[in-house]
Amino acid sequence: MAAEQRRTVRTGTAPARPGAAPAARSTPAARRSAAVAALLGALAAAALSATAGCSERGAVADEHPGGGDPLSAVRRAADALSDAGTSRARTAMEMTSGGTRVTVSGDGAFDYAERRGLLRVVLPQAAEEPVTEVYAGGRLYMKNRGAGVPADKWLRLDTTRMADGNLVTNGATDPLTAAELLRGAREVRYVGEERVGDSVLRHYEGTADLDRAARSASPYARGALTAAADGFVRDTVLFDAYLDEAGRPRRVRHEFGLSGASPVRVASTVETYDFGVPAEVALPAGRDIYAGTVRHGGQRPAS
Repeated sequence: MAAEQRRTVRTGTAPARPGAAPAARSTPAARRSAAVAALLGALAAAALSATAGCSERGAVADEHPGGGDPLSAVRRAADALSDAGTSRARTAMEMTSGGTRVTVSGDGAFDYAERRGLLRVVLPQAAEEPVTEVYAGGRLYMKNRGAGVPADKWLRLDTTRMADGNLVTNGATDPLTAAELLRGAREVRYVGEERVGDSVLRHYEGTADLDRAARSASPYARGALTAAADGFVRDTVLFDAYLDEAGRPRRVRHEFGLSGASPVRVASTVETYDFGVPAEVALPAGRDIYAGTVRHGGQRPAS
């Protein structure tokens, strides 16, 4: 690939757009409560009538490295990630509605062999501890979540019972589910080689079909993607995937559109790096699991 075809792509969390209206003066607790309500309440409600509004991106491009098939390369990304064993991960979720933009960032590590991972998610304007999210076999454990959950307790949720399969509801898409969604890819176009951080990666773009992804997914993500396919009004999702020479998804960006009282556009980005690093993820003890009612979003803890 010629040098002029390579571009530099920013990594990490996108900053808030300049010119946004300043937040009203309030206490840290009030700011955090408002942020949690916006993310875990409004998004959860919007996901009940979600629609992924998007259009096809065109046919497969020529000159794919090695003469392979771009569609197959993208659909195999989840297997390549599983074969990597472990990695660190960064997430960014940007929500835009009515001219307002909110960005949520996260970082952590995942063990793909054990199908477990941990993210520390920073809410907008939060002055307290990040929300800790532990992913394990279709269950999501959250600490410091707010919304009536005691600070020393974990909330346990069943992602297969969420209308969006937890693709956007709690402010992060975990890297394995993001990769599994690519199994539903169609009409993939190879864009070319692009630089992401210190690596030159192969950039693909196209649409993914949630129903197809659910049927093809590994057991880890099948239930969540099935819930998303049933819960979204339309099941096509735009994506950009950046794969390395081993086929691993180093950066994946999905675009979702949520309908409701005010339409919401959600761009979820996941980056993986430092493959092979230790990623020990412990599940919360049973005595530390919260069993009460969550104030925002109308969700009940998993039984």
